Amino acid sequence: MHLLLLTAWTVLWFAVVEPNGGFSWHYLRTGGELIYQGSSGDGTGGLNLYAHHPELQMGPISFLVAGLFNPFSEHTGQFLAAAFMSVLGLVILVLAGRSAATHFLGTGTNHQRLRQRVLIAGLAFIPMWIEVSVRFGHLDDVLALFFTALAVWFLTRGNAAAVGAALALAMDSKPTALAFLPLILALPRDRWLRAVLWCAGLVAVAWLPFFLVAPDSFAAAKFTIPNNPASALRWLGADDPQTPDWARPAQAALGLTLGAVAVWRGRWAGVVLLGANARILLDPSVYTYYTASVLLGTLLWDVCGQRRLVPWWSWIALITLYASVFVVPDESAKGLVRLGFVAVSTAYVLFWPMHDRRTRNRPLDRMEEGPVEGPWGPLWDPSRTRPWAGPPAGR
Repeated sequence: MHLLLLTAWTVLWFAVVEPNGGFSWHYLRTGGELIYQGSSGDGTGGLNLYAHHPELQMGPISFLVAGLFNPFSEHTGQFLAAAFMSVLGLVILVLAGRSAATHFLGTGTNHQRLRQRVLIAGLAFIPMWIEVSVRFGHLDDVLALFFTALAVWFLTRGNAAAVGAALALAMDSKPTALAFLPLILALPRDRWLRAVLWCAGLVAVAWLPFFLVAPDSFAAAKFTIPNNPASALRWLGADDPQTPDWARPAQAALGLTLGAVAVWRGRWAGVVLLGANARILLDPSVYTYYTASVLLGTLLWDVCGQRRLVPWWSWIALITLYASVFVVPDESAKGLVRLGFVAVSTAYVLFWPMHDRRTRNRPLDRMEEGPVEGPWGPLWDPSRTRPWAGPPAGR
């Protein structure tokens, strides 16, 4: 029932937003045409794409997927892409629920309450997902967040190679997904190398050809955008009219550091939220679709990192970062609101006392035996034993 309700909620938002959607889809459509161009055309496509079009800040996987919609007319292709991206939002909710069910196995978690938690958090998540997928049509962010959610699901199942591969695909879709790499540290140490090798290998396969064939592709890394008056950067003293030189490196370093600290503190479920926080804190732009990455972070934190019924952080993020855009008139005040959310949510994830130690363990540090039912049916073949799920209730 909760999946039916979330599907209906998604269809409703899709119907409202789609007629005026696709604000940025032309970037993806252009990139999708160029990447399949090869040596044909004017020579600015194929592996020369980033050298000649540094404004296309999406990853190659995003353009490869976007190109699949190019055989259709522009309007039809945009509609089909929006529908495809909207469905991925529902898939993410299922992945989050299954990840939480696996993570909490054997802890006495009531799966009905877990379903309700996913439903309540999902009601906050879907509007922002439609914002990024339908209103803006940012396939790169959609794929990066989808692959990140997939990495979390593989993490709870103990598949190190798949975790590394999924995180690589996220970065191959959108470079800002680099901030989610600390999820690898939530694996047992003897599996770190396998995950890192898979991740590094797939990132190299996707990106190296562009830089080897067209060294000028590095120009894409220097592309700047206006420093919006409503950005949190302004409150940090960055009054440059364009992206400060230090902003992007600092954004990546901060996200990686906060994520690593979260894992060290036993709060791996907060890695995505902290990585997204680093982005909205140090990014010069304030597009509303940025909030979708924060809402994925709060979704994972609320269902995997908390055990309370009401997922407060998903709704706090929606109200603070999205609703404030429409009700706070002053641009500088909007920046202060963003800064305040980042500061409070980061402090909460890293330092708020967690009384139930079973929610703090790494996903793979536990044992489980026998058949287990998750909120969407059996999590695996009941005849098999998994050494990664959690201590049986009452052991």
